[in-house]
Amino acid sequence: MIVEMELFPTLELGWLNGWILIGVLYGTFGMLLLLFPKAVVARLYAYDRSRWSKKQRAYHVIGKLLILVNLVLTILTPLRVGSTVFILGVILFAIGLTGFTIALLNFRNTPLNQPIIKGLYSISRHPQALMLLVAGVGISLAIGSWIALFLLVIASLFGRSRILVEERALLGQYGDSYREYMKRVPRYFLVKTRMKENKEEQNELKI
Repeated sequence: MIVEMELFPTLELGWLNGWILIGVLYGTFGMLLLLFPKAVVARLYAYDRSRWSKKQRAYHVIGKLLILVNLVLTILTPLRVGSTVFILGVILFAIGLTGFTIALLNFRNTPLNQPIIKGLYSISRHPQALMLLVAGVGISLAIGSWIALFLLVIASLFGRSRILVEERALLGQYGDSYREYMKRVPRYFLVKTRMKENKEEQNELKI
């Protein structure tokens, strides 16, 4: 399967390029936002950047730029239809898209004055981000591009800064109830990192 991947696949305009999966992902997201109440959509983007440090702002910008480069590469790279990596990629994409949709519905169905802790949020504090990553990995495999996969992973690491700031804001908003939630539920689905997170939580949230 590894031999079906390339570091720099040939870039070309075509109907069977990675833009198809990108379109399905963003199209689904856009449709859901149109169906959601305006207050829910506003809450989805309601995170205060005024207290971000220069380092956090820089990380955020770098992450966005890497995602943009990844997006361009994906649009211009043909899907490896019929290959093993394509099949595996489509499966991962479907899992990520389904999980992302469920997480958004969990978000939408939670009262605005309460933290989102049910559904997928009961096993991951950030299921939206994680499911988008899974879908992105699936797309990178479907086009057979190592560089696209690399850019996606690095961008996700830079994006972690926003996640930490978001958790700090939620702690300030909901207090001890959210702190207890953080103790029960790992940041991601990886249970093995749970104890480490609990020990380092206070230090990380100061970044």
